[in-house]
Amino acid sequence: MAETLKLIAPVYDPLIDLVVSNGIIDQQQADELREEHTNTGKPVRKLMIDMGYLNEDDLLSMMAAYQGCEVIDLSVVTPEADVIQCVPASVARMYNVLPVYATAGTITLATSDLIDPHVMDELMFVLTKDVQFVLARESDVRKLVAEYYGDESSTVSDMLNSLETDLALDTSLNIDENPDDKSLESAAAAAPVIRFVNLVMYQAVTDRASDIHFEPFEKEFKIRYRVDGALYEMSPPPRRLALPIISRIKVMSGLNIAERRVPQDGRISLTVAGHSVDLRVSCLPTAHGESVVLRVLDRSVVSLELSNVGLPEDVYEDVTMDIEKPNGIFIVTGPTGSGKTTTLYSCLQRINTIDQKLLTAEEPVEYDIDGIVQVQISPSAGNTFGKVLRAFLRQDPDVMMIGEIRDLETAEIAVQASLTGHLVFSTLHTNDASGAVTRLIDMNVAPYLIASTLEAVLGQRLVRSVCLNCKEPYMPDEDTLQRLDLKRDNVGDRPFYYGRGCTKCNGTGYKGRKGVFEYLRVTDPIRDMINERRPTLFIRERARELGMRTIREDAIRNVLDGYTTVDEVLRYT
Repeated sequence: MAETLKLIAPVYDPLIDLVVSNGIIDQQQADELREEHTNTGKPVRKLMIDMGYLNEDDLLSMMAAYQGCEVIDLSVVTPEADVIQCVPASVARMYNVLPVYATAGTITLATSDLIDPHVMDELMFVLTKDVQFVLARESDVRKLVAEYYGDESSTVSDMLNSLETDLALDTSLNIDENPDDKSLESAAAAAPVIRFVNLVMYQAVTDRASDIHFEPFEKEFKIRYRVDGALYEMSPPPRRLALPIISRIKVMSGLNIAERRVPQDGRISLTVAGHSVDLRVSCLPTAHGESVVLRVLDRSVVSLELSNVGLPEDVYEDVTMDIEKPNGIFIVTGPTGSGKTTTLYSCLQRINTIDQKLLTAEEPVEYDIDGIVQVQISPSAGNTFGKVLRAFLRQDPDVMMIGEIRDLETAEIAVQASLTGHLVFSTLHTNDASGAVTRLIDMNVAPYLIASTLEAVLGQRLVRSVCLNCKEPYMPDEDTLQRLDLKRDNVGDRPFYYGRGCTKCNGTGYKGRKGVFEYLRVTDPIRDMINERRPTLFIRERARELGMRTIREDAIRNVLDGYTTVDEVLRYT
């Protein structure tokens, strides 16, 4: 019976099926591959090679036999200049393909991946030629695409220049503010628009952006990326392209392109330069058109391993103990964008075993995880947190995850589930760990219920990491130390660091983000204070006496260790 619960949302990858059908691996090894791919986000082909199932040449031969094409050695092939020009740089990078031969109506592309029929159709449409494929080593394809198509930074400006030319030639792109459905569909399907949207998505994934914003204003159309928590603007396309570009995104996400008066939500799944990426789409009507935001979920960037979250060693040991308790409530707190969901998923992944039934109620479901029953909350369809959670209790769960405790009803069900022998995970929007207790009391949850069910609260923030390529040391002055409440004796002769700014970090001095944490374990002294309705400040000070480091203290530790800057600590803690 337990076995039937294991495969709730299997990771489908045709490459795994191909290797199984060729007898290279068995079904159990295939499941292990899927699980490792889910946990680490590493590409399936790399995992197969790393695990020693077969080498890359054998894999390419098998893929070529399956697809009816040949394998070539790109080290002995030199494409002619006019062949390279047949494929725009944005297309070559987006699909990771290299043109090697061309005739009047056909072009042969080298790739290292299994060929998706949808991708083939899209390439034929964008390139306006019949497309044939050959297979080559992945490293060779990437190296030659970079070599023949030059610096990536020039791609956006080149594309915008070609867009201006295309606007003059393609009349379908010149549509008014109130077009009919046919005009919208025609503009959204125009090859220049498809190429441009693909480029924007490619750029976002390679820059490790978490969100892409398309914002129409009265006289301009802005496109911005959020990278490491900060927004950066790219060169804006012409204002009249706002409707075609937004319509293209709506087509890709299965939304109604004719409906521009009400908000819509959708989802796009695609492969960008070898990365499997999910994009959550949100359309919002504004005074000057629809504002669209894409949330980028790149599994190769986010690893759902608890050991990779960045918890300090002592906190990591406490968390691993607390999430294996048979019942209780475990809460993660922090503002929007502080990594709460990733931490919760990592905790769930840690305890996701065949003998545990895990259920989650989320709005929306961020990542599909094999072995966990995940339910999307949809108030418009009557699927509220309260309704779903009451149904959960009849599903014989061991562990439940509630996307967010946001009202008394949700909190009461979480408490009830905990009291009846379930482990409950959830999030709260509070400034620190001790504030979670006050928030629950403000929701009218009885203090004795909080004291008897709450096991631990993890508070967290994300601060930007100093770019390793342009990292520079300096000795902090007295004013800097005072702002951090530090004394010279605390620092000694240890330098602080900042990023000078370079091409690798886009001149910001920062590259990537790091978590800073505080961990409040609800021990007996803390339970007594909860029952006495003591204020947040007193609970926090008592927790510090019992050994808790605050978020500010953990952030300062990261400054002293050279991971982040003083400005980041003061900004986020």
